[in-house]
Amino acid sequence: MGLYASYIFPRLMDYVMRGEEFQRLRRELLQQVSGEVLEIGIGTGLNLAHYGPNVSRVRAVDPASMLSARVAERRAAVQFPVEITHQEAERLPYGDQTFDTVVSTWTLCTIPDPVLALREVGRVLKPRGRFLFLEHGRSDDHKIAVWQDRLNPIQNVLGCGCNLNRQIDQLITQSDLKIAHLDRFSMPSLPRLAGEMYRGTAVKEN
Repeated sequence: MGLYASYIFPRLMDYVMRGEEFQRLRRELLQQVSGEVLEIGIGTGLNLAHYGPNVSRVRAVDPASMLSARVAERRAAVQFPVEITHQEAERLPYGDQTFDTVVSTWTLCTIPDPVLALREVGRVLKPRGRFLFLEHGRSDDHKIAVWQDRLNPIQNVLGCGCNLNRQIDQLITQSDLKIAHLDRFSMPSLPRLAGEMYRGTAVKEN
């Protein structure tokens, strides 16, 4: 990894993603979580402080190790055990039907094969388990989507693999998951190119 990817980008990302609006959205999503949890793409550990009181353990996978000292601090500040494995989401190192909840926040934009990763999510979820997601992606506004397509190659470099134009709901339905609830909205603190949000819950297909 170069200097930008290993040093500058993680600090920039952590600064932006711990903003007040991001934290509110995390809290609203994660307070409902309970039981055995898998987090896809733990990043710098910003989700950990927002899990509700009914979480028994969080396991997390992330191919990158970013700002390990900050992750350690955030990990030590919570009451439940946190286990982190540096592994791609496309090959989850867990057995079938292991987790009550799988969580992904601002992660599906970066995973090289998101549909394969989502099929793995379905595999490791318990029969009544839930997949909670909070992601940015392709706009419903055609004019904005066109610009997302045009600028995506630049974003892919600057964002270390992040894509502006993935249609998150479509990716989920292409896997073995069914969307039970979906909210679409724009984050006012971000340009619409990067702030078109998908928030919701998916469950395993019957």
